[in-house]
Amino acid sequence: MSVEMALRAARVRYGPLEALHGLDLPVPAGTVTVLLGRNGAGRTTALRALAGTVGLAGGRVEWRGADVTRLSAHARARRGLCFVPDLRAVYAGLTVAENLALAAPAVPAPDATAPYPELVPLLSRTAGTLSGGERRMLALSRALLARARVVLVDEPSLGMAPPVAARTYRMLAALAVERGAAVVLAEQRVPDGLPPGSVVHELRRGSRASSGEPAEYR
Repeated sequence: MSVEMALRAARVRYGPLEALHGLDLPVPAGTVTVLLGRNGAGRTTALRALAGTVGLAGGRVEWRGADVTRLSAHARARRGLCFVPDLRAVYAGLTVAENLALAAPAVPAPDATAPYPELVPLLSRTAGTLSGGERRMLALSRALLARARVVLVDEPSLGMAPPVAARTYRMLAALAVERGAAVVLAEQRVPDGLPPGSVVHELRRGSRASSGEPAEYR
C-alpha cells in the first residue's frame, strides 16, 4: 500500500501554544485513515496541516515523496486534495444548488444530489438556513463528487441521523476502495463501516499515542 501523503516531524503552533509536537503521520492511498482523539488532541490541526490551511513551525508535508510544505492550500486543492472542515464547510449565503454547482460544475443537479437525495427539496434554500445535519450532507457532497486523490474530513457525521451517517461512511469507504483515494477522517470514536486495511492513529496532546486496526479501538 503506497503512501499518498505524510506529515514528517510536523510541528504547528498557534501563538505560544504548540498543537502538534513533531507528528509523523503516513496517509496511504486506497484505504481510510482515522485520526482518533478527544478535542484538543491535534486531529483537526493534523488535517489542516495536510490541507495547507495552517503552516508548519517545523517538519514537512510530503505528497508522493515530494516536499509540498510550501505549497498553498489552493495549489493542493488543484492537485486533487479535498478538505471538508467541521465548521464553515458550506457557503451560507448561497443556495444548496449553487453550493453543489461550485463543488462539481460539470455534474448535473440530479447527479449532484445522488449521494444525498434529502437535498433535492432543499435546492432553492440558502445553505445558512439548513439544519446542522443538512449542512453536513451538503458539505460531504463536495468530497463525494470530486475526483480527489486525497479526501480529508473533520467529523463526517456531525449532526446526522444514524442511518444517514452509516450511508456516509459507506460512501467514504467506496472513495478509498473503488477510486483508490487516500481518505482521512478525524473522529472522537471509531465509526462502523470502515473497509479492510483501514488504520487508526490515536492522537494525544499533539502526538501519536498509538496505531492499530479499527477493531482494537472499539
